[in-house]
Amino acid sequence: MTTLTLNDGCRIPKFGLGTWQTPDADAARIVAEAITIGYRHIDTASIYQNEEGVGRGIAASGVTRDRIFVTTKLWNSDQGYDSALRALDRSLARLKLAAVDLYLIHWPCPAQGRALESWRALIEARREGKVKSIGVSNFRAEDLERIIGETGVVPAVNQIELHPWLQQRALRELHARHGIVTESWSPLAQGGDLLNDATLSRVAAKHRKTAAQVVLRWHLQSGLVVFPKSVRPERLRENFDLFDFALDAADMAAIDKLDANKRTGPDPAVFA
Repeated sequence: MTTLTLNDGCRIPKFGLGTWQTPDADAARIVAEAITIGYRHIDTASIYQNEEGVGRGIAASGVTRDRIFVTTKLWNSDQGYDSALRALDRSLARLKLAAVDLYLIHWPCPAQGRALESWRALIEARREGKVKSIGVSNFRAEDLERIIGETGVVPAVNQIELHPWLQQRALRELHARHGIVTESWSPLAQGGDLLNDATLSRVAAKHRKTAAQVVLRWHLQSGLVVFPKSVRPERLRENFDLFDFALDAADMAAIDKLDANKRTGPDPAVFA
């Protein structure tokens, strides 16, 4: 599995499994199946209400803990210094893990004004060894600049909505200047219309792949970390089958032209 080096020296697999909307009752089976296929990066969050199932799947996989990269996230209602530390402890207990590889503030929630306190809590959690790397999700440029300016600690990751219709180039350029790795959530724009795009269909036919595989390959070749979600074994395998082809410069340029600044999820400026 190809990895990237984070700004704290830890390494993160570029491809993984997303578990949003995966029921807890199904999570153990799906996570164990994904790890059997070859997935080594699992992304969950407290708000997904499936951390217990994710933890069971990791334990049942037969793969040693040090070979699996686990991410979870702090939910909005738990922001604040003390509450963030308590929330992390609850997540670790549900996952049955001594530490997670990456802990993220899920949303900046600017109206709450508690992201800086939460960031200080994550810094402390890393010092205590409960997390290896710390980062954020859905943070805008101004959110990033504030926590970096106040603490001097740069997030290892910013996980943002990113797909061919929403490529977030200006924010990615800021990430590059700070050494922040960009992770893509909703990498397929929730499927549907995007995967019926004529450009993607043409590129897919050229490589004898699906439109979804082409989009996921575009993420990887763009230097992004990507973790599509699926609950179906055949789709888990299809999503993982990305490493026997490469998009050429013309393919990449054609997909780059699809950017329309089109969100499928909430706006971080107002979501609380």
